[in-house]
Amino acid sequence: MSLDIRYSKKSSSKTSANVVLFVDEKFNISSIKKHLSSSEFSYLNDLLKTFDLKKNMFLFEINSKKKIVLIAVKKIYKTSDVENLGAEFYGRIKSEKKSNFSIITDSLKSNQENFIEHFLHGLKLKSYDFTKYKTKHKKSFISILVVGNKIPSIKNQFKFKALEEGTFFARDLVSEPGNILHPDEYAKRISSLRKDGLKVSIYDKKKLRQLGMHALLGVGQGSIRGSYLVVMEWKGGKSNSKPLAFVGKGVCFDTGGYSLKPAKFMEDMTYDMAGSAAVVGLMKNLALKKAKINAVGVVGLVENMVSGNAQRPGDIVKSYSGKTIEVLNTDAEGRLVLADALTFTEKKFKPKFIIDLATLTGAIIVSLGSEYAGLFSNDDNLSKQLSKAGDKVEEKVWRMPLHKNYDKLMNSKNADMQNINYVGGAGSTTAAQFLQRFIMNKTPWAHLDIAGMAFSKYGGALNSGGATGFGVRLLNQLIEENYE
Repeated sequence: MSLDIRYSKKSSSKTSANVVLFVDEKFNISSIKKHLSSSEFSYLNDLLKTFDLKKNMFLFEINSKKKIVLIAVKKIYKTSDVENLGAEFYGRIKSEKKSNFSIITDSLKSNQENFIEHFLHGLKLKSYDFTKYKTKHKKSFISILVVGNKIPSIKNQFKFKALEEGTFFARDLVSEPGNILHPDEYAKRISSLRKDGLKVSIYDKKKLRQLGMHALLGVGQGSIRGSYLVVMEWKGGKSNSKPLAFVGKGVCFDTGGYSLKPAKFMEDMTYDMAGSAAVVGLMKNLALKKAKINAVGVVGLVENMVSGNAQRPGDIVKSYSGKTIEVLNTDAEGRLVLADALTFTEKKFKPKFIIDLATLTGAIIVSLGSEYAGLFSNDDNLSKQLSKAGDKVEEKVWRMPLHKNYDKLMNSKNADMQNINYVGGAGSTTAAQFLQRFIMNKTPWAHLDIAGMAFSKYGGALNSGGATGFGVRLLNQLIEENYE
C-alpha cells in the first residue's frame, strides 16, 4: 500500500472531494455545518437518526463522486487512543476504490495537544506492509490532504516522520528472510546509516577474537556467515555528558544449534533479531530528528546454525568479561551474545544506563502473552520511566522479579556459570539473572524480553500483522520524557 500525505492551510469550506470531518461523540453535526452544503447536511442529519451511534466513525456515500467520513472525538483521550483512532480510519478507507481524502482539521474541536499528529501517526503505522517479495502484489494508493489551521507544524511533521522511518526500518529488518538478512548483509545495512549522521563501527570475527568475545563468537561458529558486534553512536548532546546505551540481540536465524528446535514454526526464527532491529530503528530515529542527547546502540549479529564446527552442549567459553560459561543448551544462545555486548558497552562507553532488548525466552510468552514485554532491572527509577513510557505509546512492559536465590540456579560445577537453569521454572528470570552478571560496575540496567511482542501473526492496533517494530516508540518516548 502506498500512502501519500500532504498538508495545506488553505481549503475551501465546501469541497467536492472525499472529506473527513470530526464531530463529538454523539455525532452532533451542527458544528460542521459550514463544511457541508445544505443538501449534504440535511442528508447526513436524516441518516444519523436511523443509526446506532456506538461506533467511532461512519463513511457515507453522498453520491458517485463523493464520500464523507465522520469521526467521533471524545472529550478525553489518551495519546494511544488517538493513534488507534487513526489506525481504525486507515482500516476503514484502505479498500475504497476512490482513495483520495481531505481531512478537515478545522472541524476538530478537541484541545488535546497534537491530536492531528497522533491521529496521522497511527494511520501511517497501520499502513505498513511488507510485500517486497510478492511478484503479483496488487498495488494500491491512498492520497490524503490534511487541510486547515490545525495541521501539524513543520517541527512536528519532522519529528513524527523520523519516528515512523525508524519504526519501519526495524519492521523491514525483522521481516526479511534469513537467506537475505544474514549477519553479513545486516552489518552492511547498518553501515548505510552513516548517511543519516551516525558513527558506525563494525567489529568482525578477527576483531572479536582479539577482544576476547568468545561467548558471542561461540554462537556463530557453526555458520558460514560472519559474526559481528556493530556499534552506532549519535552525539547530539553535550560532549561531556554520558550516553544512553541500548543493546540488542541480533540472531538472524536460530535453529537452536545442536539443541535443535522443533521443525514446526522454525521459520519464525528469522525474527530472533528483533531486539537488535529495535535498537537500529531507534538510532536511525534519533539521528533523523537530530535528538539533543548522546546515545550508543550496540548489536551482536550472529547466525545459530548446525554444522561440524558448531558449538556443542557442554562446551565452556570465556566471555569478554573474563567469566567462563558452560553452554548446557545451545538454544539458550541470545544471552551469550548479550553477555559480551553488555560488558563491552559498559566498559567502553560508561553510559548513564543500559537497556537491552531481546526475543530471549519462550517463558515470557507463557507469563505475559502478547500484551506486555517482560522488564527486569536493577534500578527502580529506570523501571518506572520505562513503564510510564510504555503505557503512553501502548508498548507496555511488566516488571518481573530478580533475586539472588534465582541467581544460584545459574551456577555451574565446571565453570563460573551455566547458560540455562536445569532445575526448571522461572526461565525468563534466570535468563535475566544470567545477563545481570555481565553488568560489572552497577550501571543502571534494564532488560526487556520482547519475545511475545516482536511479531504478530494476526496484527494489532497499529500493525497489520508481521513485524511490529516493538521498542522503537517505547524507547523514543522514554528519551523524550526524561532525557532530551
